[in-house]
Amino acid sequence: YHCSLNINPPRIQVSDLGSGNGTFVNGQKLGQLVAVADRSSGYELQHGDQLQLGYTVFTVAIEANSTGDLAVSRSLAPPPPALHHQNPDIFIQGHKVLKPLGSGKGGAVYLAQQEQTGELVALKIMSSQAAVNERAVKMFIREMSNTKALDHPNVVKLLDYGEANGLFFFTMECCHEGNVADFMKNQGGKLPLKIAISITLQILLGLDYTHNAILPAVRLADGSIGEGQGLVHRDLKPANIFLSRDGKKTVAKLGDYGLSKAFELAGLSGHTLTGQKGAMGTPSFMCRQQLLNTKYVQPAVDVWAAAACLYTMITGESPRRFGGGESPLRIILQEPSIPILERDPTLPSSLAAVIDRALWEDPHNHNEIFYKRAIDFREALLTAAIMEAR
Repeated sequence: YHCSLNINPPRIQVSDLGSGNGTFVNGQKLGQLVAVADRSSGYELQHGDQLQLGYTVFTVAIEANSTGDLAVSRSLAPPPPALHHQNPDIFIQGHKVLKPLGSGKGGAVYLAQQEQTGELVALKIMSSQAAVNERAVKMFIREMSNTKALDHPNVVKLLDYGEANGLFFFTMECCHEGNVADFMKNQGGKLPLKIAISITLQILLGLDYTHNAILPAVRLADGSIGEGQGLVHRDLKPANIFLSRDGKKTVAKLGDYGLSKAFELAGLSGHTLTGQKGAMGTPSFMCRQQLLNTKYVQPAVDVWAAAACLYTMITGESPRRFGGGESPLRIILQEPSIPILERDPTLPSSLAAVIDRALWEDPHNHNEIFYKRAIDFREALLTAAIMEAR
């Protein structure tokens, strides 16, 4: 694996993946170019640049095609100042905004009340920072319609969506117990084994449902849009697992089901994909298959990510060892997962074996992951947990 190209028209970035001979742009080695502040962030290519890999030289051409795909056909307004200052006095028709719950690069989440029903919901507003065409908007709306079709106890329900004044918004059921990442912080960085397993078993039920759900608008083999089956999350991590209560029982739910990823991939954020974790996943919870085949990932990548989440909940550490100035892309491609008993020698060996097996990747075939279906990993994990309880 020599280098990676992240293409988000009209921008394109190149990152070297620790190749032996290096990647050259206009005769200069990539790591020596002043514009590269961090190897993982990539170097932005311009029209006419020459990219050299070994004896092969590519010339970069960036231009609008005959259909005008890169031409501006409509401009979305930047977010109002209130969005960045988390001022609840913003207006989305039919909703009363009560208070901010959090914010990030793409927008903010508020606690809101539906005026017609009085129901409390989480209102997420995603601010576009790009001039985009109608096709990109339709692509994102299609993703939202697919997500709205999901209906399962272990999946956060998308209730409504729309666009107002250059802002895309959607409302979701409110999970008052927060997310697993925050829960881990409150528990000192990791969770008791029993709780971590319970959360994972529930999330695997949610994944099994979504990977087989019938969806109203997917791209079919002939290129048309029609009814299809299955939705892959692509960014499963503790921060996207939400917790709610059902009586005395804690219920774990899959959240942010592809919407942030779809927003980035449609080009609505105005950012290139390099460094945008939501676009292709988060390195700590990403398998090799997902990195190499981002656009056509299979459900197995979510199963691997679920195992990585369990590993992190138990140990407080990522399955791979990141850091030290190394490109996270190179580590994903070339480094195997660390056996979980090296992180925590006190774990039951039968349980450790199941988790290690779920994180196995064939070094010669990046499409090979041991558990390809969520239900298979769930059955193995449940069996190991029952054996330990006896």
